[in-house]
Amino acid sequence: MSELTEIVDNLENRISKLLHKYEALRQNLGSLQYEMATLTSENTRLKEELENSEGRIQTLKAANAMLGSKDYKTETKLKINSLIREIDQCIVQLSE
Repeated sequence: MSELTEIVDNLENRISKLLHKYEALRQNLGSLQYEMATLTSENTRLKEELENSEGRIQTLKAANAMLGSKDYKTETKLKINSLIREIDQCIVQLSE
């Protein structure tokens, strides 16, 4: 009978340890999920900020080229030509 009691006590101890480990892992999972959500939102914000910055860079390059800089003259000419084609397409659509 004492052997059976030992086995039951041993099982109770193991179950108790497993429950404590489970609870610790559950709490760790919760904190990791919160951290992941925070990092995901920060990542999204940084991507938007990068896109905005790239847009501003393109605008500044075009403005710089229009002011006489030779660095981005080709890019600016291509952009202007593209805009002219779009305007021509709009005129054609309006005249139909």
